[in-house]
Amino acid sequence: MIRKRKENVWKSIDWITVLLYLVLVTCGWFSICGASYTYGETDLFSFDSRSGKQLVWIGCSMGLGFVLLMLEEKIYEVLAYLFYAAMMLLLLVTPFIARDIKGSLSWISLGPVSLQPAEFAKYATALALAKMMSSYGFTLDKGKNFIRAIFLILLPMILIIMQKETGSALVYAAFFLVLYREGMSGAILFTGVAAVIYFVVGIRFGNEFLWDTPTSVGRSVVLTLILLFSIGMTWVYGKLWKPVKWMLILSITTTAAGILLSEFIYAFDLTYLLVSECIVMAGYLIYLAIMKRSKQFALIALFTIGSVAFLYSCNMVFNKLDDHQRVRIEVLLGMKDDPKGAGYNVNQSKIAIGSGGLHGKGFLNGTQTKLKYVPEQDTDFIFCTVGEEMGFIGSSAILFLFMLFILRLLHLAEKQSHAFGRIYGYCLVSIFLFHLFINVGMVLGLTPVIGIPLPFFSYGGSSLWGFTLLLFTFLRVNAEYNKKK
Repeated sequence: MIRKRKENVWKSIDWITVLLYLVLVTCGWFSICGASYTYGETDLFSFDSRSGKQLVWIGCSMGLGFVLLMLEEKIYEVLAYLFYAAMMLLLLVTPFIARDIKGSLSWISLGPVSLQPAEFAKYATALALAKMMSSYGFTLDKGKNFIRAIFLILLPMILIIMQKETGSALVYAAFFLVLYREGMSGAILFTGVAAVIYFVVGIRFGNEFLWDTPTSVGRSVVLTLILLFSIGMTWVYGKLWKPVKWMLILSITTTAAGILLSEFIYAFDLTYLLVSECIVMAGYLIYLAIMKRSKQFALIALFTIGSVAFLYSCNMVFNKLDDHQRVRIEVLLGMKDDPKGAGYNVNQSKIAIGSGGLHGKGFLNGTQTKLKYVPEQDTDFIFCTVGEEMGFIGSSAILFLFMLFILRLLHLAEKQSHAFGRIYGYCLVSIFLFHLFINVGMVLGLTPVIGIPLPFFSYGGSSLWGFTLLLFTFLRVNAEYNKKK
């Protein structure tokens, strides 16, 4: 009976996804060979080399994947909360037992092996989130349920930030895409996007001034966006044209009059006027909420006031960042030109990728990577090795493989009949998307350097095992769906 069940599992596995996994892991190993190779080495399989050690991690991952496929699929749902609690406890004690590595207290030494619990906590959080959100009667429309889901996501983020691993903590923001898929209001997702826009524009142009006035370009632009966003949300959610019309007319005329007054009569800070407009608009929205007995207008008023408060807190938060984090953001936003400091990694990685040209220099022939110009070139900046050795065509092929891999996972997640499998599948897709977008983006200088690995490519056992845990658990859950179908 057991043998028959195992045979059914093997027949039900999605082998297309397994094949894509094997291809990506293999390409990742060749990239690590290229990134860690130095002239004169002859044995890429030596366990003293990075490429040899990565083979060990890959072999262990294969064994781990096999074990995950052989377990009963119900065990993942049954033990989800227990595993989450255990991982949160481990994250809590990690800063007290971890050794300091470049200012980070996130690595636990187990003899010759070092593990990063944050990589496995993503797996635990995905399981717990899927378990909770698939329970009977759970909907995100209920405030209590929404708070519970947010708590599950924020707790590991806070514990990882305590380890001084801001990059790994930011990965958990990907779970908000899952919440959106499962019914979270699009307004909440829009608020998060708006907050990023406020931060970037407010910080980037905060010290630039409008003409010859004391008006900050950054703050005035953000305040204008807040007014426009609030008016737009009033139209979308309130469905009342008359209030929207008056809000538009008053905002435009008041702002235009203020600009003319400041430019030709008396120069003053226009942001005070714009803040006053936001306050008046929020008051008017509260009035509409009372008169129409609609909480939508009250929530839009909260968005308006909250946005203003967020804008003026950005500088305080930005100044409290560690020096290296603040400088990285300044370099990314073009506020500083620091080719030998914070921007060195990105500049060197772009040089390496550019030097690969269309076809690349060939396996083990990259000069920038062989001469070790790019720091962390076999971990966080592994994609620069891909660009130098494989060129534009090879890099595009790798990204195409990732696209196929993620689209396949999305397809499998969407067809799950059980909510647990669907939600867990979307957790998986969100995590892979976030890692891919941020890692490749930071290598190309498009996103901040926050130090997260490229799935299946970056050197190290923790990240590879973590991604393998995530993937093969989903493959086991999906195999059970195929058997029932």
